[in-house]
Amino acid sequence: MIDHVGFTVDDFGACRRFYASALAELGYTLDLEPEPGLVGFRIASGSRFWLVEGSPTATVHIAFQAPDREAVRRFHDAALLVGGTDNGSPGPRPYETHYYAAFVLDPCGNNVEAVCRRSPVEVGE
Repeated sequence: MIDHVGFTVDDFGACRRFYASALAELGYTLDLEPEPGLVGFRIASGSRFWLVEGSPTATVHIAFQAPDREAVRRFHDAALLVGGTDNGSPGPRPYETHYYAAFVLDPCGNNVEAVCRRSPVEVGE
């Protein structure tokens, strides 16, 4: 299990707003801002996602686990409202059975995914 992961972003303000809104739909809260240009979001399991202001050397892809398909849809909607770009609407993917995901590009071009791997029956959908 990953304890924490972080991205370096060149538009810190836009990305901070983007992640605060989109990740709230997956249960993350803005947890720490220990100094300017550094912010941490946390989920109940204790895992953290960090944003660091700076000059990134490359864009990255990250997938956040969603509790159900509805959370995937809410994540996608929220991300688009705060400057994200659609990179794959919510829906099933051929990667494996029950893989349901949505993809957005954050304001700095990183590919951000929300994914639920649970069957619709399992989550009551």
